[in-house]
Amino acid sequence: MVSVGYFLSSEEHGPRELVEQAKKAEQAGFERLWISDHFHPWTGEQGNSPFVWSVIGALSQAVSLPITTAVTCPTVRIHPAIIAQAAATAAVQCEGRFVLGVGSGEALNEHIFGDPWPPGSRRLEMLEEAVEVIRKLHTGEQVTHYGKHYTVEQARIYTLPEQPVPIYVSAFGPKTARRIAKIADGFATVMPDGELVHSYREAGGRGPIQGGFKVCWADSAEEARETAHRLWASDLLPGSLGRILPTPRDFEQAVPVVTEEQVAGQIPCGPEADAHAQAVRQFADAGFDEVYVSQIGPEQDKFFDAWSSKVLPQLKG
Repeated sequence: MVSVGYFLSSEEHGPRELVEQAKKAEQAGFERLWISDHFHPWTGEQGNSPFVWSVIGALSQAVSLPITTAVTCPTVRIHPAIIAQAAATAAVQCEGRFVLGVGSGEALNEHIFGDPWPPGSRRLEMLEEAVEVIRKLHTGEQVTHYGKHYTVEQARIYTLPEQPVPIYVSAFGPKTARRIAKIADGFATVMPDGELVHSYREAGGRGPIQGGFKVCWADSAEEARETAHRLWASDLLPGSLGRILPTPRDFEQAVPVVTEEQVAGQIPCGPEADAHAQAVRQFADAGFDEVYVSQIGPEQDKFFDAWSSKVLPQLKG
């Protein structure tokens, strides 16, 4: 059976809220955690963006669940050597129950120092070199690296876990899934797309396949639809907008093109347990090993109660 985890939304909640949600997730029967890594929220309505590495430190003391970043961009805003140190520390704090999930990022988070936002092919090239740097540093050896995109001189990480930190890589298309298969210990995406899984595996991709999605549990479908649209219409923006728009204000100007009906067509909304369970089954049927679900909006307690008593039992039966 697919393993079901909870997806902590750093864009929607502050650090203390995220820790409390993680505790509730563990109590409700969720088996692992995803946590997003952002400098900005997608829109001002979401309203948060805590520093993920501080939150992971707190999570390591509050729960015993495995934690994956979903996902960290180790290429522009933060040098891969610093990500390597952060991930190593997180793995020690979590006693080995930590996975570094990485991706090529979005202008929303990565433009903040005035660096140019590279085209997709160059971002993938940078990601590949960043993963190489991180793996070298996780050996515990002194590293000097003069690459096309990154320089590291006489760097060594002293605080390391017993085993190297697994690095999972995200992708949103078959071509990218095939390309990242050679560098990844696992694969992550947010679509229940069997073609992506097949492309990754066919190219030799190893390790678990992780997927994540959002729901909005509420007393009525109408209430849930309004909340999901207000907070996460940005998820349904067409084309490459999600990768290239630079500020929350730009996203706010773009999201009116997304209707409430479109959001409801993609996000399970309301108090129907079967619909929520079916969303997980779509990922399982597509070949995913781990599925993470995020509750949209303030009704966190109702969500955890409902999933604990009505949804998770269906998936474990």
